[in-house]
Amino acid sequence: GSLIHNMKDSQDIRFMGNICSQMPLTAVCFNISNLALCGMPFLAGFYSKDLILEIVSLSYINMFSFFLYFFSTGLTVCYSLRLVYYSMTGEFNSTSFHPLNDEGWVMLKSMLVLVMMAILGGCMLSWVMFPSPSMICLPITLKLLALIVSVLGGWFGYEVSKFSLSYNLLSLKVFMMSNFLGSMWFMPFISTYGVSYLPLFLGKQVFKTMDQG
Repeated sequence: GSLIHNMKDSQDIRFMGNICSQMPLTAVCFNISNLALCGMPFLAGFYSKDLILEIVSLSYINMFSFFLYFFSTGLTVCYSLRLVYYSMTGEFNSTSFHPLNDEGWVMLKSMLVLVMMAILGGCMLSWVMFPSPSMICLPITLKLLALIVSVLGGWFGYEVSKFSLSYNLLSLKVFMMSNFLGSMWFMPFISTYGVSYLPLFLGKQVFKTMDQG
């Protein structure tokens, strides 16, 4: 929320960049939260995600559900690494007259509390909810599958981050892929324009015919 507020309420990660030098405390909290979201060992997300994936591997479920669990894990790491890549590296791509800062102590206090929960909350809740450690015996391939999927998702997120819309020869050779990866995966056309076009068009017609005569 603090980052979006400093970006003038924009959530487009392509406008971000070099956040770590402009907002260092926010960047630290942001990266720790992303690592917890990805299930980094011994952070909050690790104790829930690792146990869920191991129980899924142990359960008798169909192949589609099994694939969906691990595919969503890889996509989580892919998105998180792509978000960190765009926001922490490169140059700031938004308007230069809007400075970034870490001066809002109300936001910083809230973020520091959440970061402490991201670091300590997982282990504390696991000790409270599971007084005895759960031992799950799986083959080594299934044990390492979550790690392999996370590494592949991170690599794919890094590769996707290097795509952008430009007019150099390499981008023109793979224009369709570059257009797909550089325009938010066509999500504005699906989730924004496709949903809001009809209500806005009807509102315009009502305004023209009834309000203006």
